[in-house]
Amino acid sequence: MKAITRIIFVDDDGEKFFGEGPYRLLKAVEETGSLHKASATMDMAYTKALKLLSNAEKALGFKLTTRTVGGRSGGGSELTPECKEFLNKYAAYSDACRENNKKLYDEYFCKE
Repeated sequence: MKAITRIIFVDDDGEKFFGEGPYRLLKAVEETGSLHKASATMDMAYTKALKLLSNAEKALGFKLTTRTVGGRSGGGSELTPECKEFLNKYAAYSDACRENNKKLYDEYFCKE
């Protein structure tokens, strides 16, 4: 038996807007330089990826990516500085929550 910690952010109405999925999507955008490619690597429809980002941007109050339209040189997406900072905080917060969850689990369930 073990306990699993999942970090999900919800807005004031209780609607989920950020978690591991959007985090992984944005990290894939950072790696691929494209929301379309990032969504494809996750077997996610591009329209769903757009909706995830739109919902998160609305709740957070800032843009997560800057997008350039295709053409001869091709389009692409990159993370905004605010997004990079948010992702770093999210990762650190998630790690701290998991570490503390493990300590609490051990304290409450692994006592002899």
